[in-house]
Amino acid sequence: MVEAHLSSIIEVDLKSDLFTWDINEAVLKRHETLDGKLVLLTNVADLAATEIVDRYKSLADIERGFRVLKSDIEIGPVFHRLPERIRAHAGICFLALVLHRVMRMRLRKASAEFSPARSLELLRRIQHHRINLNGTRIVRGLSKIDDLQARVMRALGVPQPDINTIDRQLELGL
Repeated sequence: MVEAHLSSIIEVDLKSDLFTWDINEAVLKRHETLDGKLVLLTNVADLAATEIVDRYKSLADIERGFRVLKSDIEIGPVFHRLPERIRAHAGICFLALVLHRVMRMRLRKASAEFSPARSLELLRRIQHHRINLNGTRIVRGLSKIDDLQARVMRALGVPQPDINTIDRQLELGL
């Protein structure tokens, strides 16, 4: 972006036999006053400056939310035609984003060194196994919870999974 404004600041005399240039001080001064500042323009006349800034910041927060949905939560684009499916998909995305924000708030409150993305990565490794052998014997298992995973769960205020509780939830269809 700097290069685009240089031509208005530096004036080159192309008609001269020798290469000559000059700096337009007025234009330079105007650019210096705006340097490092973000200018927000709006067509809404009845908003105060603070409201304009708040709306701009909320827009950035919404865009950050979409980035989270695509990367941390890994919700990719899905193409629906039926209105109820579109609403259902939007609802799932909304709930996922709310849960992510609750995670972020709880991790910050607990002064945890993990981001929500790192926490999800660690917790994703926990697996529940239930194997039916020849229809007669069921073998159950749960991954060992390591120290990092336990610290994430404590920071989130989530109890460590218990194999019996998981099995009861599966039987109830939860």
